[in-house]
Amino acid sequence: MAARNAFKVGSVRRTLDVFLGQSENPVGQLIFVKDGQREFSQFAYHPGWLSHARCFDVSPDLSRVTGYQLFKPPTSNDSCFFAALADTEPDAWGRRVIARAHAKARANDAALGPLTELDYLAAVDDFSRVGALRLRSGQGQYLRSVADGERTTPAFLELEKILSASRAVELSQETSADLAYLQGKATSLGGMRPKCTLQDADGALCLGKFPSVGDARAVTRGEVLALHLARLAGIDSAAARVVMVQGDPVAIVKRFDRTTDHQRIPYISGATLLQARRDDEHAYTEIVDVMRAKCENFTSDARQLWRRLVFNHLITNVDDHLQNIGFLYCGHNLWRLSPAFDLNPFPDKVAESKTWLSEDTGPITSLQQLMAQAFRFELSPAQARAVLAEVLAAVAQWKEVATTAEVGLQAFELADFRPAFEHAALQEAHRLLA
Repeated sequence: MAARNAFKVGSVRRTLDVFLGQSENPVGQLIFVKDGQREFSQFAYHPGWLSHARCFDVSPDLSRVTGYQLFKPPTSNDSCFFAALADTEPDAWGRRVIARAHAKARANDAALGPLTELDYLAAVDDFSRVGALRLRSGQGQYLRSVADGERTTPAFLELEKILSASRAVELSQETSADLAYLQGKATSLGGMRPKCTLQDADGALCLGKFPSVGDARAVTRGEVLALHLARLAGIDSAAARVVMVQGDPVAIVKRFDRTTDHQRIPYISGATLLQARRDDEHAYTEIVDVMRAKCENFTSDARQLWRRLVFNHLITNVDDHLQNIGFLYCGHNLWRLSPAFDLNPFPDKVAESKTWLSEDTGPITSLQQLMAQAFRFELSPAQARAVLAEVLAAVAQWKEVATTAEVGLQAFELADFRPAFEHAALQEAHRLLA
């Protein structure tokens, strides 16, 4: 596919081919441009994709038309790539590792230029890139790939080595060998906390989430606790467990964008579904309005989303930004709500959601707000009360679940998490159910 020559002489331009999944269907061509301080991209669908029987919108901001479509970041904090591609970029932790490695390399080679956004996008291991979109260079190599017989996604047995290298980065004591080892192991699902992708003992793709040197409580156990409670509350959530590495609890969270036979499932975030800018305020009711046209089973997904909002409020999970909501492709240009992930109790935070409930009500600060808006999520008052009762019954078991072998909190650690689970919202729930 020939790229249109539409840029100034002297600008940096790189062309990549985009493929889908293990079947390697050619989807289109991506052009990245850096012109001074400006970075932007273009994308054109492959003619074969547009005529394919299973063709779908790989990103909501990419219309299925011929010719190149231009994307310029609306703000300096937004990606320069179309939304579904931006979802595969490394998270803040991954960017930190990549930037550190590049800085060390530039110290030894002054000819190296600064990193571009494409450098970050291309640094993610092809094997573990989230979703099903794959990037390939003009030389036919998937990015980031390694030589035959090698791999960048580590095995479960390498957890100790990964933890040591990650801790060195946190303490600014990393060596070039540490950074080289961590390269490509970045994730797209998360924030600044240390983590990596890995293959579990059974070959399943997982996230390994490590304790941070600055943790005042067992944060990794707290996340596994929340995911276990979510399942008790009727929430489809990622499978998770705690394993001990060097005496530290590491959370192993199973990736849900792969099938049991390791096929890739297309994935987009809630921000991508909504085509949201990163700094804009958005509401769950906006997401539901878009889900109505985009989800295969809208009613079921809308009700599941409301159940998650009740659960988040009762466990004080206030890190509920749009990147922490996901959708998996299910055919016929339709999507479904992905399993819940990145659920964390925050005992040191006020129970106020980051994402608003609706444009009229603002952030979620009470269960009464949620009950009043339940109809927007396809729930009658009686159905909403039943969901609230189920979620409340699950959350009430937090201490028993916390001390199970799968989570492993000690009795003396329960006090660290108590404010996240025992608060005024519990009394409010009982009043609403009385």
